[in-house]
Amino acid sequence: MVKYYARIGNHEHEVEIADDRVLLDGEPIEVDLVRSGLPELYSVLFGGNSYEMLVTADRFNYTVTLRSEQFQVQIQDERSRRLNQARKMPALPAGELAITAPIPGLVVKTLISAGEPVEEGQPLVILEAMKMENEIRSARSGVAKTILVTPGQRVEQNAVLIVLE
Repeated sequence: MVKYYARIGNHEHEVEIADDRVLLDGEPIEVDLVRSGLPELYSVLFGGNSYEMLVTADRFNYTVTLRSEQFQVQIQDERSRRLNQARKMPALPAGELAITAPIPGLVVKTLISAGEPVEEGQPLVILEAMKMENEIRSARSGVAKTILVTPGQRVEQNAVLIVLE
């Protein structure tokens, strides 16, 4: 059995994987995950439905795009959790934070203006990629310092869309 802890925003979930069983917060779930094509693209069977999921990783931080929504997920295995138990979970740095495009695409709409306060998880930009509209959300609270994109603009993966402070 392998145990992981997944943090999405202020919520933490315990995921246990044993043989062919997956438990989410102690409850069994039926899920199947298969890499399809691109290294970041997965096909997910969950609850009898099929979904495409885009996952980009930076060490233990993952950006997951599923059904036009984007989630920032931090994953910790049981060993790392024990080692870090005395330490606080790493917080996003204070000061400026660049919100980047997880995939190349077309900016459909910017949902905020420069100088506007932003809450963690708030949608900031609608990005069309792979014929899907994806909400790019804020990873933390702050103020939109600079909006670097406009509707109709094409962006590459990791392009800076918005700078928060």
